[in-house]
Amino acid sequence: MTNSEAKLKVIVFDLNKTFYNKSSKDKFFEFICTKRPKRIRYFLEMTYYKLLRNLHRIRKTEFKENFFNYLDDLTPAQVEEYATEFWNNEYPGQFNQTLKNHFDQKKKQGFRIFCATGGLELYVAPLFKLYPIDGFAGTQVRYDSHTYKVIGKACKDEEKIERLKQHFKGDDFEVVEAYSDSKEAILDIATKAFLLKDGKIEPYQTT
Repeated sequence: MTNSEAKLKVIVFDLNKTFYNKSSKDKFFEFICTKRPKRIRYFLEMTYYKLLRNLHRIRKTEFKENFFNYLDDLTPAQVEEYATEFWNNEYPGQFNQTLKNHFDQKKKQGFRIFCATGGLELYVAPLFKLYPIDGFAGTQVRYDSHTYKVIGKACKDEEKIERLKQHFKGDDFEVVEAYSDSKEAILDIATKAFLLKDGKIEPYQTT
């Protein structure tokens, strides 16, 4: 067996606007507002933090902590309950069926399927009870004084690669395919990389 054959073959995908056709952080907020209408008051605050992020005036981890203030005073158990209902509504209709079919086929061939997303694990986790995969990494948070604080770094850019390494705990692996809606580090380490634009899968030229 060659070294290449001995490695775990991993397919990594981003969630938002990639496997999931929409932005979960926005759509989950809309869903929360249907359950707790008064939370619409957070809309202007969220728009402000989006502006700061787009202007590169705020760190990604700080953005995550402030954008999700609309979850304040909701316990992890409450968020999980809402997230379960949310994903039950969205899956599978709002997911990229071409990717899903591809992942299903690759699972049967022994490839490891892994999601690396900037979304909070808190609300992403119930999705992968509906669509089981080998593992996922998202931004981790803790519930502290009625709000959510990011643990470590937001799961973005190089942090996705670090989380992937942590998941496989020293096992030798190679990223044979990677999918995202934007240019990021995980695409550059993949043998084959793809960008999604309006649901269409296009080859990405790695650097």
